[in-house]
Amino acid sequence: MRLLTFNTLFRGDVRARLRALGPRLERGGHDVVCLQEVMYRRHASLIRSLTPSLRHAAYTGSVLLKGGLVVLSRWPIVAREHSGYPRTGPARPEFLMRKGAQILTIATGDGDVVVVNTHLSARLDERYTAVLRSEFDHLAERLATIDRATPLAVVGDLNVSRTSSLLTGFLAAAGLRDVLAGDPRPTYRPSPDWPSPTALDHVLVRAVPRAEARLTFQEEVRLDDGRPAYLSDHYAVEAELIW
Repeated sequence: MRLLTFNTLFRGDVRARLRALGPRLERGGHDVVCLQEVMYRRHASLIRSLTPSLRHAAYTGSVLLKGGLVVLSRWPIVAREHSGYPRTGPARPEFLMRKGAQILTIATGDGDVVVVNTHLSARLDERYTAVLRSEFDHLAERLATIDRATPLAVVGDLNVSRTSSLLTGFLAAAGLRDVLAGDPRPTYRPSPDWPSPTALDHVLVRAVPRAEARLTFQEEVRLDDGRPAYLSDHYAVEAELIW
């Protein structure tokens, strides 16, 4: 299964960037695409209209999408759930996003696979360590109910680095492995405000014996009006999973 995860950035020229993203997804040959920060149903509808080969989709919300999460799939989605994270820590605008995890069972030609698309809370200061820990704990408890023999991929913007004790604890609790373990490259685009970012976007797997991943969508693109722009402040992670 070829899978891609990408935080699309909800600020700025969103629709222009999505119009540039859609054809790239359509040409990419991915079987499953997991997007974060697609905040509105109309934006999800736009990206769906540009990716006709990804005929199946999952997202929740009449206007504002829960978690800003969207999954597009070439294969049928036979079960779906949005598991909301507990609201803990300081009150913040993120509460409006209703963050959580999409837990989807996808029927492939080689059996079912579970794909989890998620976006955890930003770690704005030390107070948010406890927030992230509660979200990881919630997700680990939910994953514990999934048969360990079923191929499973947890992907998205986890807002922690590869070496974070929060991530390593979650991997151990859920029986997952990081496909890009040891890779020092950031997945957040360096900027003057954050010149040396880390890897926030991850592909974690269980019952998947072979997996490879790489970063993509790093280069500038041309928008409809000819302006150069990056598709997001994040890079995408593309993975090939074999079981």
